[in-house]
Amino acid sequence: MRLQHTIRAVIRPGEQSGYVAECVEIPVVTQGATLDETVANLREAVELTLEGADLPEIGLAPNPTVIITMELEPVDA
Repeated sequence: MRLQHTIRAVIRPGEQSGYVAECVEIPVVTQGATLDETVANLREAVELTLEGADLPEIGLAPNPTVIITMELEPVDA
């Protein structure tokens, strides 16, 4: 089995306000009022989730990088 070196996360606008971040490979979902707060919360949530985890067992290489994709609503021209 090939170990992944990245964890993908998607940030999108929240239903009411703010932003929601969700990881694809690991069960992490968080939110924040601003993009900066959402990214900080995502970093903390990923660190807490991976703390003490057997990374190869969940398919991750040591010290994986988090790659964030941002979803935006279309802008009317």
